[in-house]
Amino acid sequence: MNFTGQLGAGIRYFDLRISTKPRDPDNELYFAHGLFSAKVNEGLEEINAFLIDHHKEVVFLDFNHFYGMQKYHHEKLVQMLKDIYGNKMCPAIFAQEVSLKYLWEKDYQVLVFYHSPVALEVPFLWPGQMMPAPWANTTDPEKLIQFLQASITERRKKGSFFISQVVLTPKASTVVKGVASGLRETITER
Repeated sequence: MNFTGQLGAGIRYFDLRISTKPRDPDNELYFAHGLFSAKVNEGLEEINAFLIDHHKEVVFLDFNHFYGMQKYHHEKLVQMLKDIYGNKMCPAIFAQEVSLKYLWEKDYQVLVFYHSPVALEVPFLWPGQMMPAPWANTTDPEKLIQFLQASITERRKKGSFFISQVVLTPKASTVVKGVASGLRETITER
């Protein structure tokens, strides 16, 4: 789904991976997860259009992987965020202070987590460690559940936001076994 479809379905957290394209004369930034996707500015504008129409909605933008990006690419992305979201972005404060009531009182609708040292230089970027996202990296549902239970206990100690990645991750051997039938029969049905 595009961002509008995801927002309409209730999604408010976005795991964003940003990449440049080799030899791109326009020096664009793209969303990427194995493959290049939409241009970043178009996706961010799509999210902003939703926020304009829904004043009490809040989104979490978690920029957690950067591919082929130099300092000037980060500067371009930070400027893009400023231009698109402006005063809608909540500055980095103590996570315990953030509630919907607080965000609504301040007219904040966007929290931007940025897994790069750049976050330390920009007041509206929350450092990546404020949004940990531990990953079980397993195809075994029982191991996934054990991992989730342990990470839930741990996160209470951290004083940050937190992601629970409830996803089974196929290994190369799992993918090879599922080439003819697909992953549904090899991991999801169990």
